[in-house]
Amino acid sequence: MADDPDVPDFEVPVGLFQDLEDLKAQVAALTAQVKALTEHPAGEPGEAFADDTAPGEEDGGEEPGDEEEWQFPPFILLLDPPQYDDELRALIEWVEGVLVPGYLGEPTSDSRWCHLWFEHPVAVARLHALWLAWQELTDPATCGYTGPSVWHRDHLDPCMRELRPSSGPFGGCTKSEHQIDHRLPGTVPSAWRQGT
Repeated sequence: MADDPDVPDFEVPVGLFQDLEDLKAQVAALTAQVKALTEHPAGEPGEAFADDTAPGEEDGGEEPGDEEEWQFPPFILLLDPPQYDDELRALIEWVEGVLVPGYLGEPTSDSRWCHLWFEHPVAVARLHALWLAWQELTDPATCGYTGPSVWHRDHLDPCMRELRPSSGPFGGCTKSEHQIDHRLPGTVPSAWRQGT
């Protein structure tokens, strides 16, 4: 084959294969996103509505009582029970099962942690956001090979820098004592609530 004049003689860099695999993963993720975006419940995938109006928008108006529901998990502090309780329960499983044993060392005066972190609203909000990013960036179908690195750099490290210093939400907590009153915020402003 080396003597065949039709076959070019060159070496392929190893990194090119890795780049190709990354591109394949990105194409697969984009293909899945396009497929999800083009599927309509009233027709075949990619089929447009006959008069370019969505269901419930006939005659130019929405039907009474139709409100657009969120497709993705909203900010956890905006949830009401029982949705808040369900989301918090799942978050606790992830924090106690993945984050604490895998990433948190022994708490110190410079690197705090509270075993009752779920009673600190600031910690709940930040850890929930961290968990949502982890779900997205550890799914090979959506993130390729670089997702976990992005999660560490852009999400885990900044979150821990905000939560664990002595000035953070666990600043008044020690190994044997839990304090919440020192950082408990007032009520959530009504402007944060959707539709209020």
